[in-house]
Formats: sequence, structure tokens, C-alpha cells
Amino acid sequence: MNSVNEILEYLKNHSSEKYKENVTKLGIPKENSLGVSIRELRKLAKKLKPSNALAKELWNTYYHEAKLLSVLLIDVYTVDPEWAISLMKDVVSWDLCDHLCKNLLYYLPEYNDLILAWQNDERLYYKRAAFSLIANAAVHDKKMEPLQLDAYLNSIQKHKSDARPHVRKAVSWALRELGKKDIESYKKAVVVAKKLEESDDKNKQWIGKDALREFKQLIPIKNRKRLVSKNSKMGKLYGNQS
Repeated sequence: MNSVNEILEYLKNHSSEKYKENVTKLGIPKENSLGVSIRELRKLAKKLKPSNALAKELWNTYYHEAKLLSVLLIDVYTVDPEWAISLMKDVVSWDLCDHLCKNLLYYLPEYNDLILAWQNDERLYYKRAAFSLIANAAVHDKKMEPLQLDAYLNSIQKHKSDARPHVRKAVSWALRELGKKDIESYKKAVVVAKKLEESDDKNKQWIGKDALREFKQLIPIKNRKRLVSKNSKMGKLYGNQS
């Protein structure tokens, strides 16, 4: 299975109306959806070799799932950063935005520059991408310096208010992930969340309240820096040992 046509045929044979309905709820037109789950796409990606050339061909089809698969086939170490960044112009849903950030854009050396450039961008998914990248950095950057974390928290606190749900939820997500890094990060994130909750701006209030709800559930686990929810499997198993 080395050609786009073969891959598309495979996807069509593994499609379902259930997933097609889920995709259309995201705003993707039915004609641009095959109805294939992300789980199935990941299984297929493991069978295929990373290929930037094949990824480009898949991205250039009009199918949503082909774009999701495309990102999984990109070799992040050899990809042209300019081309990778240019993919954002085709993003029209929050799932593709987050998928692109998590699996590709975060691995570019200049991802912090993208955060700075996009955090006040008026384009919906560019702005979401800025905070999606912060959330991914909070999870994956184990060596994040305190100054960098402070800079991210400041970006969240000072960001231009945005009433669009896909932006508000991304800002909250970024704040919540930063607060889970360790105890000190948690304390700092709680301060920011409370300031947002006390803001005169209803959108910032929403973000602060949303983050604080999750922060109230977080507990430390012995021999683990990252905090977890007391209601999670790990929290229930090891929470009383902290």
C-alpha cells in the first residue's frame, strides 16, 4: 500500500457512518469525510513507513481523515518547517488543529516562536494552536525552565479575551496542563486561575473557573512530579501514599 489511491480505498473499507456523523458535527462537510476513527488511522500509520512525500499527497486530498493520517506519516526530523507551518491555513476544525500541534508543530525547533506569533492572532485556529502548543509543551517538555513556565502563564493571563469556545477551551487546557507539572507550577497556575476568575471579563472568568474546578481535584503522587486527579485510576490507587 504505497499510493494515495490504495490508502483511500483502505480507509473507505474501514469507514463507518457513526464516525462520519462525529466528523460532520465538527463542521466538516460530509463530502470531505470518510468516517474513519483516529484509532484506525493510527493503526494504519504504524503499517506505513514515514514519508513526507506521501504525507503531502494525502494532505492535498480533500478528505479530513487523509489529513489526519498525513500528519502521522510526516518525519518530524526531516520535514521542511515552512511547509509544516503552512498546513495551518487548511485547518478548519479543532481536532485537526490539535492533532497537527501535538504530532508535528510541537517538534519544530521554532514552536515557541509560533506561540508568540499566534497567541493574539484573530484567526480562530491559529489562536487555538498557540495555546494547544503550550498545553503540549506542558505535558512533554520535562526540562521546562521556571522562567518559560512563567512566560506561558503570563501569556494566558494577558491574552486578548476571546468569546469563541474553541479558543477559550484551548486557553483553559493550556493553564490546566501547566498546573499539573509539579507542586510549584500548580501554585502558580492557581494564582493565575483565580485572577482570571476575578476578572471583569466573562470569557476570562470562564477560563479561571474551568481551570480551578480541575485544580481542586489534583493531588501529588509519591515519587512522581506530575499531579493527577484524585478520581483517576492512579489517584485512587496511590493517592493515599503521597
